[in-house]
Amino acid sequence: MTAPIPGSEVFSSRPVDVDALARSLPPSLPIHTVTQEQIDNLDPLTYEVIRHRLWSVTDEMGDALKRMSGSPIVTDANDFDFAVSDELGQEVQVGLYNTMLVGAVDLAIYWTLQHRSDNPGISEGDMFLCNDPWVGGGLHQSDVIVYQPVFHDGKLFAWTSAICHEPDLGGSGLGSFDPAAKDVFSESLPTPPIKVVRDFQLQRDVADVWVRRSRVPMLVGLDLRAKIGANSVGRDRMLAVIEQYGADTVKAVMKRMMTDAESRLRAKLTDLPDGTWHATGYQDQASVGDRDVHKITLAMTKQDNHLSFDFTGTDPQTGVINCTYAGMRGGVMLALLPILAGDIPWSAGGLMRCFDLIAEEGTINNATFPAAVSRGPIGPAWLTGNLVAECLAQMLDRHIELGKNVMASCCGTWDTAVVAGLDERGEQPVPFLNIMMEPMSGGYGGRPVADGMDTGGLFCIPMGRIPDTEMTEFLYPLLTLWRKEEPDSGGPGRHRGGVSASLAVTPYGTSLPMGLIFASAGKAVAQNSGLAGGQPGNTGLEILARNSGIEELLAAGTIPGSLDDLGENKEIGACYAESYLAPGEVLYMHWQGGGGYGDPLRRDPESVALDVRNGKVTLDGATANYGVVVTDGEVDVAATEQRRSAVKDDRRSRSEVPTSQEATLDLTQARRLDDNLVEVTIGDARVVGCAHCGRLLGDTKTGTLSLALYEGPSSAAGPQVTSDPTEYVDTPVVFRQQCCPGCWTAVYSGIVPADHPDHVANLTQLLPAVAGT
Repeated sequence: MTAPIPGSEVFSSRPVDVDALARSLPPSLPIHTVTQEQIDNLDPLTYEVIRHRLWSVTDEMGDALKRMSGSPIVTDANDFDFAVSDELGQEVQVGLYNTMLVGAVDLAIYWTLQHRSDNPGISEGDMFLCNDPWVGGGLHQSDVIVYQPVFHDGKLFAWTSAICHEPDLGGSGLGSFDPAAKDVFSESLPTPPIKVVRDFQLQRDVADVWVRRSRVPMLVGLDLRAKIGANSVGRDRMLAVIEQYGADTVKAVMKRMMTDAESRLRAKLTDLPDGTWHATGYQDQASVGDRDVHKITLAMTKQDNHLSFDFTGTDPQTGVINCTYAGMRGGVMLALLPILAGDIPWSAGGLMRCFDLIAEEGTINNATFPAAVSRGPIGPAWLTGNLVAECLAQMLDRHIELGKNVMASCCGTWDTAVVAGLDERGEQPVPFLNIMMEPMSGGYGGRPVADGMDTGGLFCIPMGRIPDTEMTEFLYPLLTLWRKEEPDSGGPGRHRGGVSASLAVTPYGTSLPMGLIFASAGKAVAQNSGLAGGQPGNTGLEILARNSGIEELLAAGTIPGSLDDLGENKEIGACYAESYLAPGEVLYMHWQGGGGYGDPLRRDPESVALDVRNGKVTLDGATANYGVVVTDGEVDVAATEQRRSAVKDDRRSRSEVPTSQEATLDLTQARRLDDNLVEVTIGDARVVGCAHCGRLLGDTKTGTLSLALYEGPSSAAGPQVTSDPTEYVDTPVVFRQQCCPGCWTAVYSGIVPADHPDHVANLTQLLPAVAGT
């Protein structure tokens, strides 16, 4: 763990008391606000019209950014976002693109009001630039925000902001990812808020300093101007709304939007049970050469209409797998927005009033300066979101209506691969750098009511896309050999997780080796966890086929379609590594699908057969994971019954079976806990039983569930496990499955370290109103 540098605390950002912030501002910066009476007296029709006008302002900002940016990260992958905030920085309306960024935008504005109001001052015609993840705005240095104050009649009225991921901002690693970084000084330089526009004029000196750091300065310079243009659009459109309806009315709507979002979320929380739920997840490897796993642990408490996310016990910051407070907050928003607020307008300033965060400083999801944080949003912040989603699922699954929002983990993480070198296809060689954006097509998690979407995208970027293959080949000296969905990659479950895909590329148009960076997780320990007995999706895998024979194949007119078509010398890519890709070699990436929901043995056999016919599941996967025998595309009913019975017998023979009372509950009065468990009240006692066979599994006296336990090699989870944990870590990793000892339905299935805490059998988590929670 790196000790924080003295004085660096001034660059740390936390949520603030906005009333105190308003009082602290100097007289030279008057702000526009309204009274509560003005907010309460809004005409409902006027409110709705202006609310939708503000929504359209943010949409137009996003369109402007996409039209002006030349980066595929923006134009194709949609890894950006934008917001309109009130005079103090509270987010009134946000975009539907990278929702993790929502957790950081307001922090940068708070910090700017606190530290820039006097010197250099905040004036009309200013825009600020920031990529300091300790200040906020973005989640790591590659997230660059440009934001502006909007004035009306000499008073600070609002802020607009535009932010996107930049392809490279310097540092010792390609794409600003250094997998061996010891601290932030090996990465892109964090820049606290600085005026990049003054009196409506781009400051050329600042812009030149900014783009000078990058390996691709033209793209970074174009993105800078695109964000300035998006803010200009936002300002013009907002002033037009003010001109039409009046400043006080528009501001009253902005305040009301946040209050409405807050009240609707609090009402939803009030209708849910109080209690505390737990989840623990892991990052496998922290940097080049590391062979450990590093945990994030969460206790989520819901009390009345408020949530508290407590990450106490998370491992100390280390390697490159750290994120700042902004990243942790972004991870919470990743899960909270779609799961709890999917039917609530995303006025994030109001939604964020409904929770608080507790985290020790100096940990991997609340790192102190100067920790390396380039992996932040796609490592610990994403894992934070997975854990929040898991806890929310446990709370919501028992609620008939809200349980529809429950979803197993979506693909779990982001597999990063960056290639850079010289493009020799033109008259003169030119440098290029490409972040492979194909892992945008991850699989969504299974749900209680439906399968996960196949290659549906990323949980945190609802409108994400993958690049066009032809455009990639036009821009870079790469030839795409295949990009296809991979069968069995979706987590097995009663409702299957969405499948993921794979990509194979080879250099084409250069005679020199390309530099290559790997940065990912989920190779040894599953990141795409299932729910309610559903299994994780596939583990990630990157391979370098060194003696691929690709040149001979292409010369013979053959395009390979799988790894089996390539040569024998295949080098497994570590989670974090710096390597190369030479002409005649092939880079293979297989990212992760979504987790499954429910025991796969309870999946409709006809659905399994349809998956086989559609190429989503192999014949082996159907037999091994679902116990379904498919012949000529149709279910063999008798063989399936025998196979499923054999799988349950195997579960029985390999498991440690608890000695417990074999009582059977009356399920007619049972209340749902999840897909497999129910609660029954017998006199004064609350007991938990199996929803399928009625077996009594535990009561409030014992405080635990009596479940059969199996732990074996991760490969026992099924053919979707494509990697051996020992290739990556020394920590023992197991496939853990816990079953009802009556009907042998899987209650929990996971690929976890052997010392992973048993959250499942803790009865106080299933019945959170039990004393002590």
